Amino acid sequence: MFPSHRPRRLRTTAAMRGLVGETTIRPNQLVLPMFVKEGVTEPVPIATMPGVVQHTRDSLRKAAVEAVQAGVGGLMLFGVPEKRDAVGSGGVDPKGVLNVALRDLRAELGDETVLMSDLCLDEFTDHGHCGVLDDDGRVDNDATLRVYGEMALAQAEAGAHLLGPSGMMDGQVGAIREALDRAGRTDTGILAYSVKYSSAFYGPFRDAIESQLTGDRKTYQQDSGNVREALREVRLDLDEGADLVMVKPAMLYLDVIRAVAEISDVPVAAYQISGEFAMIEAAAANGWLDRRAAVLESLTAIRRAGADIVLTYWAAEVAAWLR
Repeated sequence: MFPSHRPRRLRTTAAMRGLVGETTIRPNQLVLPMFVKEGVTEPVPIATMPGVVQHTRDSLRKAAVEAVQAGVGGLMLFGVPEKRDAVGSGGVDPKGVLNVALRDLRAELGDETVLMSDLCLDEFTDHGHCGVLDDDGRVDNDATLRVYGEMALAQAEAGAHLLGPSGMMDGQVGAIREALDRAGRTDTGILAYSVKYSSAFYGPFRDAIESQLTGDRKTYQQDSGNVREALREVRLDLDEGADLVMVKPAMLYLDVIRAVAEISDVPVAAYQISGEFAMIEAAAANGWLDRRAAVLESLTAIRRAGADIVLTYWAAEVAAWLR
């Protein structure tokens, strides 16, 4: 008799589907990126990222506590300064907006969550690049590494558990690890942005940090067609001491996440970036898809590809759904 095999038996009820499900999403696998803006007295909505704001120090603390209570696994902080300069000095200043916010949250939350910080100069430079420029206007890799070392110490001292170097400078993980260890900060970890592509989907994020960039970052971010290059970057970061590695963006690079997961002996993170977030929000706002179902499906896809951790602007909301 045909059919003799009936896979639908394992799809008959929600309980059955839950029992045999292969890929799960748990709140503690999600990390919430958050923005804090210097000099504002009320949260500032980000027009291109519905529901996401530039926080004040006070609203950041409140939202962070709520996210942790919802069960998220971590928080990734980005700072938006009032003033910028050519060398991004606000990033190393202990009184800079990001370092102040890190101290606020570490005092508020202690070790209840994993506090992460963006270690990059793009928020703090008046030219918007992720490093300092040489006399010809090119990003100076080795001069930037020296600044990254200073930023690493400032962020570690402010209370970050994990530092997220996102500038795609050659040798950045090794330089940061050396600076931390030399200062006795051996317990501070590095979430390496090992695979960061030059993507058209960063646009809303650049609104969120009020980026001053003109042009592009193609001389240091990766070409979207390359996978072998991505795996080389991962191996180099692992050799330099990365505690976790990350792929960014996530949804358009599921094959890369899978390839990285197959070679990595440390946890793999993926960042569902602002443009990926915004296009689902826009489609849902137009009634073109079911928002909750689309959000959960997108996160499931990233997890299924091999990500142990997902950075997503929906982290707190999804954590509440799952609980």
